[in-house]
Amino acid sequence: MASTDDDLRAEVPHAARIWNYWMGGKDNFAADRAAGDAVAQVYPEIVLMARQSRRFLVRVVRYLAADAGVRQFLDIGTGLPTMQNTHQVAQAVAADSRVVYVDNDPLVLVHARALMSKSDSTVHVDADYHEPERILDAARKVLDFEQPIGVMFMGVLGYEPDLQVVASIVNRVMAAVPVGSYLVLWDGTNTTPAVVEGAERLVQGGGMPYILRSPDEIGGLFSGLELVEPGLVQLTGWRPDGEVEWLDAYGAVGRKVARSS
Repeated sequence: MASTDDDLRAEVPHAARIWNYWMGGKDNFAADRAAGDAVAQVYPEIVLMARQSRRFLVRVVRYLAADAGVRQFLDIGTGLPTMQNTHQVAQAVAADSRVVYVDNDPLVLVHARALMSKSDSTVHVDADYHEPERILDAARKVLDFEQPIGVMFMGVLGYEPDLQVVASIVNRVMAAVPVGSYLVLWDGTNTTPAVVEGAERLVQGGGMPYILRSPDEIGGLFSGLELVEPGLVQLTGWRPDGEVEWLDAYGAVGRKVARSS
């Protein structure tokens, strides 16, 4: 979620636009496509990962809204709006769902404010996930912290290289939300040599470094939470709606069952 002066320059590869390209979106430039192609040459599965990550988002948000009765979502590190965004999925199930999107990337905020509906129930907050208290203060203006909240970190935590810092960020947010809230989290994993090489190519192509972690390290971020079945699995294996394909990406949904100390 770090932003730089290069965020709005078309000639510099940009993380959100590269991901948009892999997802089949149109909000990207030649430099983004070149960087994305460099990764795909050694790790073609990155395109599948990008698109399956959105299907995972759709499944988990639909589960939370339809089955768990969650009506509030805090989507931290949302990235560029594409198709089937969090508020669209949740509000299709329950029109009164409220969504707070968080990002500090100027490009993301420009696109979000232009493309997404403007309403009291869908709000964009300019903040960095390294500032959880600032995020929470802004979210309290929109969300009821006496009612369950679905907290989402969708493929963004690898921008912070220190796992202890990542765990602290997640824990501080989850400590603030009430019992009955949920953590939704997925991230890329270092489970094959090809994906590791792909991450290296991304940096060589001018993209921001992204830290790939082990499934166990990702699972540790759910410490103290009750995992929803099927637990921590590859993205396509979480309550699949199609063929279960191998991906170097794991995710889970965890429910807060007790107050964090």
